[in-house]
Amino acid sequence: MTDVIRVAIVDDHAVVRSGLRQVLATADDIEVVGTANNGEEAVALAATARPDIVLMDLSMPVVDGIEATRRVLAAAATDERHLRVVILTSFTEQRRVLDALQAGASGYLLKDATPDEVIGAIRAAHAGGAPLDPTAARVLLDSQRARQPSRNLSRREAEVLGLVATGLANKQIARRLGISERTVKAHLTAVFQQLGVTDRTQAALWAKEHLPAPDPG
Repeated sequence: MTDVIRVAIVDDHAVVRSGLRQVLATADDIEVVGTANNGEEAVALAATARPDIVLMDLSMPVVDGIEATRRVLAAAATDERHLRVVILTSFTEQRRVLDALQAGASGYLLKDATPDEVIGAIRAAHAGGAPLDPTAARVLLDSQRARQPSRNLSRREAEVLGLVATGLANKQIARRLGISERTVKAHLTAVFQQLGVTDRTQAALWAKEHLPAPDPG
């Protein structure tokens, strides 16, 4: 039986919260465990409802989505809980996208996304992927080009990075390459330093731009 993905919805518009509830109710493997209408409520909800995924708006009263993302993820890390934040917003400005991802968000969607895209993004984030709207992806690529990162990756580092770009989690990469998950993490740490990025989302986008697609075998 497939594990149910526990989702919290955070948005300051009641109609959006209601609409997302209805969308997610169509997925058998997703359960909405609560809603919040500002970032402060989101932090409290994440602590009590213990969701796997938080769908987070950016522009909200009291505490905005970026600060709420930082607080939610910091609390989850302290409790050693698996929690990921997926931004769902109407903003496409570079600063917003970068700030959200630097705060720790695993994905960035726009509110014109289809129901299937929202559901797919939740599943992808829960599996360790990094769902990004194409506009957000382009912002990250442009930002990375401006940094002119080093390309002196070892063969193994390039293999690991290529598999990250396909959406595989560390455990899946370790199994694919016949190495330990600890070794995968060590390679990724080295890759992040060489590329001048801070997370696997940015690294994956760099890989898609600069590396050949890995062998699907």
